[in-house]
Amino acid sequence: MNAILIIGHAPLAHALRQCALHVFPDCGPLLSAIDVQPNLSPEETLATARIAMEQLTRAPQVKGVLVLTDIFGATPSNVAQKLVDGVTSRLITGVNLPMLLRSVSYRHEPLDALVARAVVGGTQGVMQVAITAPQNQSRRSHDQDHHDHQQ
Repeated sequence: MNAILIIGHAPLAHALRQCALHVFPDCGPLLSAIDVQPNLSPEETLATARIAMEQLTRAPQVKGVLVLTDIFGATPSNVAQKLVDGVTSRLITGVNLPMLLRSVSYRHEPLDALVARAVVGGTQGVMQVAITAPQNQSRRSHDQDHHDHQQ
């Protein structure tokens, strides 16, 4: 089983954790969040993150830790880069809720597989949605079916 640590600008990390707990109430012990506060130095945040990482890895069922951060190059990501070792922990930046939910869903898989699933979940969760009903949208010339269907 893999644990998940979210590090993000306040209040994003804890908000994402709360959303995950809403969907997966049993994931709490293996899902931790650190909100990076603007008044704390990166060193203070790193110390907090090291404690969180140690607490997660203390659980006997934890084989690895997936660390998710919000923006590459920002303090949460920079702190996380100092935490992960590339062997028992991995880092993904650009966290969003679909990525987190996919990560929680597949946390039992090997760490490399979990990373792949998380990235796919995050990217597939971003899409443009039509703003009008399908029957009001213009047809594409390659549409085979010329009948409107309502569901």
